[in-house]
Amino acid sequence: MARRNEERGDRRQRDEAESDIVEKLVHINRVAATVKGGRRFSFAALMVVGDQKGRVGFGHGKAREVPEAIRKATEEAKKSMIRVPLRESRTLHHDGNGRWGAGKVMVRAAPPGTGVIAGGPMRAVLETLGVQDVVGKSVGSSNPYNMVRATFEALKVQSSPRQVASKRGKKVSEVVGRRADGAGAAAADAEG
Repeated sequence: MARRNEERGDRRQRDEAESDIVEKLVHINRVAATVKGGRRFSFAALMVVGDQKGRVGFGHGKAREVPEAIRKATEEAKKSMIRVPLRESRTLHHDGNGRWGAGKVMVRAAPPGTGVIAGGPMRAVLETLGVQDVVGKSVGSSNPYNMVRATFEALKVQSSPRQVASKRGKKVSEVVGRRADGAGAAAADAEG
């Protein structure tokens, strides 16, 4: 009996964690397979999910009906979520570049009040991530699959001063305090 109650508690925690996840449909594609009797249509969906607190994931699903394709894509997206460190819970720590196939993206940290300046699939990823101030630029392919993957490549290389300090075996203030303009000390106070 106690084990069953524990399982219920675990399921309840999972449900609560999933309830604050935001889902965004990025792209739906109708795919036709030519068979003996004519064409058979199916749908491919690209979904992005995130908790708007630094976790984001994407998924791709195919099915004969649109809702089923969206459901499959959402499940895959929830399984593939990554954590991205955010500065002051509103922007990125530093600039980043990502590339996937012919899709190239650039993301830059921005001052407060800038908003999300990015288009299409990049915007969906950054909004579900929970970034409020960021500038994004896409160069090359406008294929939504490549743009989403390139954006994830750019986000995967993000690192916080705390992560850099632990890798180097130093304190956060030593890593951040090297700036000449004095902004480093304020950033170290906010991070620590």
